[in-house]
Parts: sequence; structure tokens; C-alpha cells
Amino acid sequence: MARVFLKATPQIEADRNLLRFSCYEEYLDSLGTSQDACYLQSVEASRIIANLGYRSSGETLSREQFEKRLAAVMSYLYPPYKAYELSSEGLVEADADVFLQELSSRERANRIGVLSSIIFLRAFTRCGVEVSGFIDYTERLTKEDWKPIFKGERKLMPKRFDLGFYHWKSGDVVSNDSLNYKVLQHPQKGLIFQNRFDRKIINPDPGCEPGANTSRKRIYTKLYELCIIFDHVVRQRI
Repeated sequence: MARVFLKATPQIEADRNLLRFSCYEEYLDSLGTSQDACYLQSVEASRIIANLGYRSSGETLSREQFEKRLAAVMSYLYPPYKAYELSSEGLVEADADVFLQELSSRERANRIGVLSSIIFLRAFTRCGVEVSGFIDYTERLTKEDWKPIFKGERKLMPKRFDLGFYHWKSGDVVSNDSLNYKVLQHPQKGLIFQNRFDRKIINPDPGCEPGANTSRKRIYTKLYELCIIFDHVVRQRI
């Protein structure tokens, strides 16, 4: 389950004082004066006068406004839980490209944290320039809308902010740590990745074993020049 956080607006901060009232009637009673109690001798009459706005120099809330603002404050202080949503659900058909089917089959496991997949891609941009890179699948799932990708409307492409990125025309090489991996430069093995949770090493070198609890699978797809997925099973969080 994922917690939904609301941003504290100035209105929510100002409405925190509504928490001291358990109902709208208590709010109206707080606007009454001692003179009301003395002369009117009627709680209902005092509340009617307060509701009409005669007992406040500022804004007097209606019942609907009171309940709406109080609910907003409660939602901010005690955010509701919302189950994660699978972007691929109902979008990847049986005749979809094998790459999309592979990503769809891994989405749930990556979202709940039992699997941490790294995707290596070699692809051409719209300008015909070749780029390649290593993508932290879990991180990218949380940072962008994947529905256009699973619908086949947009291709997943390596970016400069991914784990690794290489621009074949300019020769630019970029590497970045992600939410799930640290990028390490090994003197013999070259570029390797360390999972932040169980500290296991993932070695992308095709001539070596990928590492403990990790498997390598090449995906033969028409969408990319080369596609390899490294699936790391996260055994323990440290």
C-alpha cells in the first residue's frame, strides 16, 4: 500500500484550528458571546445568529464549508492509504511486442520491492543517433507515466539521468546513482552496480556471471538494437 501525501496549503494551515471542534454546532457555539447566553437564553437562537455571520468579524463558515475544510485538514494530517496501480494492467495485449510483455510481467514485483530490474538498451533516437544506457526500472516506474509506453505510443529510451548513458555520436558518457543502486567503477570488472538494500553486486559484463540472486535475459525485440534485462531478487533489506 502507498501513502498519499497532500501538500499543506496556506488554507489548510489556517484551518488547523477547526480540529478543536467535533461538529459544526460546536463551531457555531464558539462564535457566541456571553451576552447571547444571557439575553437569548436559547442555544438554537444563538447558533442561528452566529450562522448568519453576526458573531464574527471574519468569514463565518457554512456547514458544507466547515465539513469540507475539516476533511482537508484531516487528510493532510492523516493521509489515506492507496494501493499501488499497475500501469500495464489491461494495456499489454497478447500480440504486443515481447519487450512490453516482459516489462509488464515484472512491473508488480518491481513496485513492491521484491525484484529490482536493470534494463540495458541500445536504440536510435528520432534523429537517427544511437544511444545506450542502463535503466533502473523501479525508479523510472515512480518518476513517469508508463501508460503511453505500455500502449505502444512511446518508446522507453535511455536518459542522461539513468544509471548509465552513452551517446554514440558525441561520445558523452554519464553515470548516476539511483534510488536502488550505486554505480561503482571496478578496476578489473569495469562498471558495476551495488543494490542499496542488500548490498549485492550486479555485474553487467556479458562475459561474467551477473551476481548473486541476479539473472540476465536478452530480449529479442523489434523496438531496440539490443535489450538485456538484469533481474535482481532483493533478499534482505539492510
